[in-house]
Amino acid sequence: MFENEPPARRAALLSREYVHSKNREGWLGLYAQDGIIEDPIGVSPIDPTGQGHRGPAAREAFWDNFIAPSRINVDILESYAAGNEVANHAIITTTIDAGNGKALQQKVHGVFTYHVNEEGKLLALRGYWEVDDPRNTMIEIDIDEDASVA
Repeated sequence: MFENEPPARRAALLSREYVHSKNREGWLGLYAQDGIIEDPIGVSPIDPTGQGHRGPAAREAFWDNFIAPSRINVDILESYAAGNEVANHAIITTTIDAGNGKALQQKVHGVFTYHVNEEGKLLALRGYWEVDDPRNTMIEIDIDEDASVA
């Protein structure tokens, strides 16, 4: 899948596919041993120290805490590959079931970069987006009670 893409874009597209399909092992398997996730870059509610999620245990916790309990859609608007990196201008919509026919939803507008090593394993996933940007605010929405969020 995505064999004809540059290596970093291939990793980014596989990451999106694994998030959409809830393939934890596939997603975790994209990373090099010392790979890091900074999404968003710097201090945030997701990363209070601003040091990123570094190493296998931290990446597993990132999946378990932020990806697994949510329905996430990654809409790549533009993609620019160069060398072993790619920058994707994207909107990431995250929806979390809040019970009683309600959900919390956040649409993150940003640029997400992926840097791979020579084997195509992710060394870094970095999200350039502003927590305080009003477009990125989490809101409550109504959901169809028959629809599954996670």
